[in-house]
Amino acid sequence: MNSSIKPGKPWLDTAGNRIQAHGASIFFENDTFYWYGENKERSLPGSGVWHWGVRAYSSKDLYNWKDEGLLIPPEENDRNNPLHPSQCMDRPHILYNDRTGKYVLWMKIMGKRDADYYVQYMIIALADRFLGPYTVTKILHPLGMNSGDFELVQNESDHKAYIYFDRVHTELICADLTDDYTGVTGYYSSHFPRGFPPYVREAPAIFRRRGKLYLITSGTTGYFPNPSEVAVADLYHGPWTLLGDPHEGDPSRTSFCSQISSVFKHPHKKDLYIALADRWLVDLPETMPDMEAVFEGTYNPEKEPVLSWEAMNALSAQNTSIADYVWLPIEFTASGKPLIRWRDEWRVEDF
Repeated sequence: MNSSIKPGKPWLDTAGNRIQAHGASIFFENDTFYWYGENKERSLPGSGVWHWGVRAYSSKDLYNWKDEGLLIPPEENDRNNPLHPSQCMDRPHILYNDRTGKYVLWMKIMGKRDADYYVQYMIIALADRFLGPYTVTKILHPLGMNSGDFELVQNESDHKAYIYFDRVHTELICADLTDDYTGVTGYYSSHFPRGFPPYVREAPAIFRRRGKLYLITSGTTGYFPNPSEVAVADLYHGPWTLLGDPHEGDPSRTSFCSQISSVFKHPHKKDLYIALADRWLVDLPETMPDMEAVFEGTYNPEKEPVLSWEAMNALSAQNTSIADYVWLPIEFTASGKPLIRWRDEWRVEDF
């Protein structure tokens, strides 16, 4: 039995197997925590398998997790199906819709459709209970845009919902969802136009605290970790004010060798927010790219790059089936800036 969280260490479920729920979120319902995400158990180098569906786990204490199986299984027999294991399915997010009584699951897909053209889009599935079964009901290009990493967020006061997504390699988009959460209304705003990787923001994670909205994003360097960036706003559509890198005390500028996927507010704690992150690469090379140069303005992509696309692609081919998790509590300064400090071990009860 686990009695604490140990960031960066292998995390086993109650049956003794590695937990496989990456790009993760937590859903809380009826005194039970549900951790769900990408199942990478078969994503071995050279396998051609990007995912093996969406897996979920349940817990009462956030330490010990029972495998609840696949919310979304892979479609093994049709290579053109968005859920075929070779298609890049990432970052599932689930909202419960009070109006329809449905659990609404969105998934990002990047893959081939109609010959060799790569596109990025969303597929949406519905269920009557959190653990499913889920039925895929829609394929969607939000606003007609190629959509990358994303976040779904629900306003507790009026249950209005929004999607934040990386309009691939250009900017971050915030769009209003329809009342049933299965589409977008057409109203949207654009944020953080950066032009090209690695500066373009991805992996948006948003949370609300004391009337303020906070948005944590990462740069675009594939599975290689990079500095996070946090911003604050009063409204979902901004404007956003940048606050810098929340990972205090990390000299590597790599977000403690991880990428945040979501932030979870503990329902029984007054001020405990937990940053859920993946350590995609558990055995980084000794010669690290100069992330300081990449993100401090001396990186020139038209000359010899500090971190080449070839290097990123090589890293992305490493073994993600053994990727670990870095869950850390978020602290706040007197002015409200979020800070994430390294802890070898920590307990919910200490907060």
